[in-house]
Formats: sequence, C-alpha cells, structure tokens
Amino acid sequence: MSAVPALPSILRDILATKAEEVAARKRDRDLATLRAQAADRPAARGFAGRLRQVAAGGPAVIAEVKKASPSAGVIRADFRPDAIARSYAAAGAACLSVLTDERYFQGSDDFLVAARAACALPVLRKDFTVDPWQVYESRVIGADCILLIAAALEPARLQDLFGLAQDIGLDVLVEVHEETELEHALATGAELIGVNNRDLHRFSTDLAVSERLRAGIPAEKIMVTESGIHTTADVARLRAVGIDAFLVGEAFMRAEDPGAALRRLFYPEAAG
Repeated sequence: MSAVPALPSILRDILATKAEEVAARKRDRDLATLRAQAADRPAARGFAGRLRQVAAGGPAVIAEVKKASPSAGVIRADFRPDAIARSYAAAGAACLSVLTDERYFQGSDDFLVAARAACALPVLRKDFTVDPWQVYESRVIGADCILLIAAALEPARLQDLFGLAQDIGLDVLVEVHEETELEHALATGAELIGVNNRDLHRFSTDLAVSERLRAGIPAEKIMVTESGIHTTADVARLRAVGIDAFLVGEAFMRAEDPGAALRRLFYPEAAG
C-alpha cells in the first residue's frame, strides 16, 4: 500500500496542535487511570446499528452539533448543545456528531456530554484522533463512535486505533476523500466509511467525490457522505447513486431551528 499523501496545510497545523494538546492531557491523567475509567462506562448506544436501521427505510441523518470551523469562523453564536440535540432528535435524526476540538472548532468535551444527555441518540465524537489515549478518553466522556481520518494517519496507526476502538466497544467512522485513502480504510474492515466531499487543500466541496467513491465501497458497508449537502436536490442526487447516510452540520447550524432545517432538507413532505 502506498503512503499517506502530503497533508493539506490546515490539517498539518491541526495535527501538530492536537499532539501538543494530547501530551498536556496525558500529564493530567495517566493511561492506566483512563483505561480503568473507560472499562467502567455503560455499553455504548450502537451508532452503526442505528444508522443501518434508519437507512433501511429512508435517509439516515447524522446531525452535527458544531459552533465554528476554520473556514467559516463562528457558525452559531447562540450555541446550546442540549437544545440543539433535542431539536435534532425530535426531527428524526438517526445519530448526532459533536465537535470537541477546542482550538480550531471552538468545541468541547462538555458539548458532547450535554448533547448526549439531552436525548437517546448515539453520538459520534468529531475530533482528530491520533493517539490511543484519545480513544479511551472518547469512551470515558460518553462517545458511542469516533472519527478516524485516513489522511491524518499512517495505515498502520489507522489500523491500530480502529482495532482499539472496537475492542473497547466504540464504533468507528473512517473518513476518506480519495481512492488511496479508501483503500486504507477498507483494509481496516470498517463498517462505516465516511466520504468527505470537502477538499482540504482548496476548501471547496464537490458532491462528485461521493459519487465517484461510491462504486469502490462494498454494498455491505455503510457509506456516509459528508459536507456540501445543502438542498433537497443534493440529497436526491446522492440517494440516486445508493447513498443513504448523510452527515450534515453547517446547513443546520445556520438555521434558527436546526431540527426544522433537518426536516426541510430530508423530509420535506413532513415539514409542510
């Protein structure tokens, strides 16, 4: 297998910051303590199972709880994770995604805790996981699934982190943007494959990325399309090629009522 290509500058910066952040957190809590705390957590809610169940009958939406991003700045100033989570759950979201990266997305572990406590939906911890310590930490704060970004990890590290997450009861969404990354993702045996339509070199989005990679993802996997989904035409276009799981954030976060925005985009007949 080929090596991971050169990283976009923004991702390189984020990963450098994340390494410093993890090192600081390790000084506050050793791995043995964290591992013991993870083992005491109740069973996860079953992120992949929930997506598969919902996708069998219609679009399965992973609704994102996100305050800001490096490219867009602050997206939602009135940011209440618990209220947003309840709005999504009432609107028919299958699962939640919560940004916990602090430096670049103004996220927090506390946001995940609050969102998960506010509803019964399984929750993805959306962060830049590069170290086993973070996998245990995700279990401790209540995540049901973690994100592993293929572009950010050497194939061996991707496999190791994936295996660890599975061992401690977490589902894993492995994110890709191009064919080599997809090869590495499939080699892990991941059930959930996320395709990010955003080019991190240019910050542009193109739904054709999901359309192109769909053919290389086995039918038994759950493909999740991410970024650039704003209209009912976008949803119809992607569903036409057999994509039934969607991760959407910014389009909902900019709406006064995120749940109402979800209904308008995915269930327009019910939204009136």
